[in-house]
Amino acid sequence: MSVSFDDGDQWQSLRLNMPATSIRDLVIKDADLVVGTHGRGFWILDDISPLRQITPSVTASAAYLFRPPVAWRFRWNKNTDTPLPPDEPAMPNPPDGVTVNYFLGPDVKGPVTLEIVEVDGPVVRRYSSDDPEPPPVDAPNLPDYWIRPTQRLAATPGLHRFVWDVRYPPPVTSFRYAIVAIRSNTPRSPHGVWVLPGTYQVRLTVGGQVYRQAVTVRMDPRVQTTMGDLTLQFTLSRTVNDLISQLAALRPGASPERLAQIQQAYAPLPALLRALQSADARPTIAQEAAVAVALERVRLLLM
Repeated sequence: MSVSFDDGDQWQSLRLNMPATSIRDLVIKDADLVVGTHGRGFWILDDISPLRQITPSVTASAAYLFRPPVAWRFRWNKNTDTPLPPDEPAMPNPPDGVTVNYFLGPDVKGPVTLEIVEVDGPVVRRYSSDDPEPPPVDAPNLPDYWIRPTQRLAATPGLHRFVWDVRYPPPVTSFRYAIVAIRSNTPRSPHGVWVLPGTYQVRLTVGGQVYRQAVTVRMDPRVQTTMGDLTLQFTLSRTVNDLISQLAALRPGASPERLAQIQQAYAPLPALLRALQSADARPTIAQEAAVAVALERVRLLLM
């Protein structure tokens, strides 16, 4: 079946691998194509934005970064337990973050890097095709087929897709897997701190050439928390995140006595960060106080 749609500039064509007689209706919602059948199901093709932007000049170029669709900061996994049974009919949800699509021509040389940057600000996240394979999680508490495969930034010719999870890097290098799992798509935890809703720049570097596109991250529309409260949550979370990184950097070469002091100051911080990031809400008075106590402990430790 072929479907054509008008993107405002030109007609585009999309071929769906399903019989034409099975289609009941279809609609384009933002950057997604939704198809309903005469049966009991419907299908969603996530993010057709490359189809709206691709032209012959794009495929003839050395590289091209497509403009990402609007993304949402939302809590992706609503499952509260182990995965659904294998025989339960289900399909994956859309990717949890900003979908970055890019094209590389046949003469790509050198590593490819992808950076998410605050507008006129610092780099939020950086990925490279040369990034080493992350070490496996020691003694994972779940079967291998629950685990999300490692995402790699491709540097080979062709069209590629990469997903930024709208978070800063995790503050630790030791990970685990939560029992709140999804078959074949359970990410490592802890996660990095959520970014604030706003506009960011996606920056792709290929062979010394930099390509840029803006992307808007919006808050889950069901969340009614004010921007001021979200900013407070972000500030406190980033503070705890930085304390974790600082204390981890003090461990190498520390004396046993010093190491015990570092561990005492470090111990409550991961749980505090999880609590601060556990809901899209203003931090409680107790959480604000706990951050103040943690700051004082680390200040005394560094004196």
